Amino acid sequence: MTAPSAAMPKPALKPAGRYRWVIVALLFAACTINYIDRQMIAVLKPILTEELGWSESDYGNIVFFFQLAYAVSYLVFGKIVDALGARLGYAIAVVIWTIGHMAHGFAGSAIQFSLARAGLGIGEAGNFPAGVKAVTEWFPQKERAYATGLFNAGANIGAILTPLLLTLIMKHWGFDWRTAFYLTGIFGVAWLIAWWTIYRPPAEKPQVSPEELGWIQQDGGQTTQRASLRDVVGRRETWAYALGKFLIDPVWWFFLFWLPGYLNKRYGLDLMSSAVPLATIYLISDAGSIGGGWMSSRLIAAGKSVNYARKATMLLCALLILPIWFAQDVSNVWGAVLLIGLATAGHQAFSCNLYTLPSDLFPQSAVGTVIGFGGTVGAIGGMFMAKFTGYVLDTTHSYGLLFAIAASAYLVALLVIHLLSPRLEPVRPD
Repeated sequence: MTAPSAAMPKPALKPAGRYRWVIVALLFAACTINYIDRQMIAVLKPILTEELGWSESDYGNIVFFFQLAYAVSYLVFGKIVDALGARLGYAIAVVIWTIGHMAHGFAGSAIQFSLARAGLGIGEAGNFPAGVKAVTEWFPQKERAYATGLFNAGANIGAILTPLLLTLIMKHWGFDWRTAFYLTGIFGVAWLIAWWTIYRPPAEKPQVSPEELGWIQQDGGQTTQRASLRDVVGRRETWAYALGKFLIDPVWWFFLFWLPGYLNKRYGLDLMSSAVPLATIYLISDAGSIGGGWMSSRLIAAGKSVNYARKATMLLCALLILPIWFAQDVSNVWGAVLLIGLATAGHQAFSCNLYTLPSDLFPQSAVGTVIGFGGTVGAIGGMFMAKFTGYVLDTTHSYGLLFAIAASAYLVALLVIHLLSPRLEPVRPD
């Protein structure tokens, strides 16, 4: 670790300035667009299945190829972001995923959709490594979980907007699903222009006052030494994060890609009638994302250790998810919406604290690499879940086993995290 620079601003005792929240707004917008692009195929699944004759396994294979590309690219983007910085790394990711998203409009078979999804997965893998890297640059440790929870809430807003946008584009404006992919691709282009114009490290922004810069940099100097993949893979702390992702990410993918189809099959909801229930579920999720980040940040501000704050919050989240076990037995659609919404809120609150662990445990120069490795491990879990879900639904036509897995995954993940990093102590450089 290098010593803090003598020219470093004096740390502020109280929160100072507000420009760092502009950065969170940019990250929030990117996450929203990311999930609009990701979620569209799930919302369109009943239409595409009927038009193109897909089975559940066909759809599972399309999701699998997205996950495969996402898994490989997540690891690559972790290194890219550490090497090139959040600004350029994020821009590269958005260019790739926007091209992949719009390519869906040209697809006509399951294979072509798989290729388009792979392109989308390559680019979208850069979203969280770059976003968390930016939060690490712009926020002190005590605010990072809250900032991460805020920008991660964009995922839920994207999921809320997707059925509403598709209803507007296809039902009210009369366009087909292909045109819907082209029109929504414009969002990524607009965001890219804003990002490239606005984002810089805090020390390079004249809008950041010396007091706010002192607040941002209060945790001291950061090492400038690059971390190799070998450096981080051998750390127990890396595996605490990565195995946590392996256990919970597949559950989120299950919710994201199969929930619209579940509402269609279980309750007979089509594109228009499912828009409000889906929006409600992801609106509840937003409360979880923001609340989970706020809770652990508040506990740290109150004097609790990082270890206590993160794990106490994640334990509460894991307990909130348990009732999802009984979702399939609920005959009323709004009862199911509340149970699923509670589970997705618990996931988002758990996830924003999990995303913060690499910045708690590793120096800034290694955060992107750790995030990338953990994301790859999580996406591998998602690949297995995609194939498993398609098989289970084709053979049993029941979601019971899938909801049982979703209910228990978070307690297991927290146990693994605690065993591998009992105190969440920052790693010591060799």
